[in-house]
Amino acid sequence: LISIFYLPYYLAFTKFWPLAVLLIAWLAYDWDTHSQGGRRSAWMRKWTLWKYFRNYFPVKLVKTHDLSPNHNYIIASHPHGILSYGVFINFATEATGFAKIFPSITPVVGTLEGIFWIPIVRDCFMAMGACPVSKSSLKYLLTQKGLGNAVVIVVGGATEALLTRPGNTIIFLKQRKGFVKLALKTGAYIVPSYSFGENDIHEHQNFPEGTWMRFFQKTFQDTFKKLLGISFCALHGRGLTRGSWGFLPSSRPITTVVGEPLPIPKIENPDMKTVDKYHALYISVLRKLFDQYKVEYGLPENQELTII
Repeated sequence: LISIFYLPYYLAFTKFWPLAVLLIAWLAYDWDTHSQGGRRSAWMRKWTLWKYFRNYFPVKLVKTHDLSPNHNYIIASHPHGILSYGVFINFATEATGFAKIFPSITPVVGTLEGIFWIPIVRDCFMAMGACPVSKSSLKYLLTQKGLGNAVVIVVGGATEALLTRPGNTIIFLKQRKGFVKLALKTGAYIVPSYSFGENDIHEHQNFPEGTWMRFFQKTFQDTFKKLLGISFCALHGRGLTRGSWGFLPSSRPITTVVGEPLPIPKIENPDMKTVDKYHALYISVLRKLFDQYKVEYGLPENQELTII
């Protein structure tokens, strides 16, 4: 996958080098676009392909409260899963009808900065409404693009991806407070979102401590996370036929429930005490959302949301 992404750079060392030069020149010329709102394409977001992808699992988007176009929002999404299928289908495409469910709201999915260094790939991501999950890019969207914008952040990131297990409801959140600080600086409301079933799509294998397999696994994980910001996961799912072993994602339902917005005051330089206060408030509304819908979307009554 990585080799495909970086194909334009490989072309520079072949007879197709003029094409590589053109692509890299365009990247340099258009460099600021991805961090200043991007270049959305309603046509690409509505591709029929995304509906087939939605139906494969299937994926569903559930609204619990309206989002007023008179505010900007940070939709904090949990859990990360391996590839955040629910976030992609629900917020980066119109396969589940985001525009109809949340009229006058423009979703923007925050993802890895490195993706926007890749010619052609970056344009596809921008067309689907993605931006770098960087402070400058997110702040620009929440302060310079008017109202009615909803930045989607998968808060747990690469660290949480390593916690992915079927039936697991552990999220990495206690030390993730940057999104709360950003909300305070911009006055954006924080919206909790939980994708039930996201962790059931792949089986993630952690080899026993002390084995050579665990040594190589940890080495790869640390290297990938440091260089690319992603976690290297030893995973498997289903094969080409139902019930077979393979690397395709399992076709199990993913339901993304979007909760009630948490109003946030605008404070230009919030102190840590204030950040901690609203972080604690966010955790309480997230737990409430999880407990309210867990049974309806496949979890037992006694299942708890574990926050580490």
